[in-house]
Amino acid sequence: MSGDPAIRAVAALEGPLRQAMFSFIRAAGRPVTRDEAAEAVGISRKLAAFHLDKLVDAGVLRADYRPATGIRKVGRAPKVYWPTEVDIQISIPPRQRELLVEILLDAVLARSGAVDGVADIDTDTTHDAYRAAHRRGHQIGATERGQTRPGRLGAERALTAIVNILQRQGFEPRREASDCVRLRSCPFHPAAAKAPALVCGINQAFLDGLIEGFGGAGALEAVLLPQVEECCVELRSPTRSA
Repeated sequence: MSGDPAIRAVAALEGPLRQAMFSFIRAAGRPVTRDEAAEAVGISRKLAAFHLDKLVDAGVLRADYRPATGIRKVGRAPKVYWPTEVDIQISIPPRQRELLVEILLDAVLARSGAVDGVADIDTDTTHDAYRAAHRRGHQIGATERGQTRPGRLGAERALTAIVNILQRQGFEPRREASDCVRLRSCPFHPAAAKAPALVCGINQAFLDGLIEGFGGAGALEAVLLPQVEECCVELRSPTRSA
């Protein structure tokens, strides 16, 4: 097998069984036991252990012995699995999209007078980036609204519909409550690590535009609430923040 880690990861995920287990573990938002993974896909614990350990070998999961819920109990802790933070991308021939993003980000930061990745949000350049992100989000939301014709939207209906859009955009939304969605994964993560103030603002503007374009303005808002290893934005009803 190729020495390319991305190719090894994709090869390990071949087949619906491993894909289903991997998706279940990513969606869980916490370490998952072998028993839980086996039950989720309808196979034996022993077979689940085999496939899970193959995914660990491929670098897409991590494993350790610890309580799955964080509550220590008597006896040996079970083996649990959770996703790595690795980004898996394959392009043949290789493309340097991230390099282009880095170059453009450097240009924006330099024009904005940024220091150590902290941009002055009052600069024209930064506001232009926010406006462009809002327009793109609005276009995606409006296109989806035109295709699905959801009608009048309250917070719950708007979130249910927008979750489907966000999944396709790579955000991995998690429903925290009927009127609140937390975004577990940030599609802009590499860039956000370099310039969080700028990129998180772009992210929020994109999601604001998406909500507006889909017809959810007034029912939902995109709020900046950074958390470790998660997207910086939460979508929720405005009344929830009151």
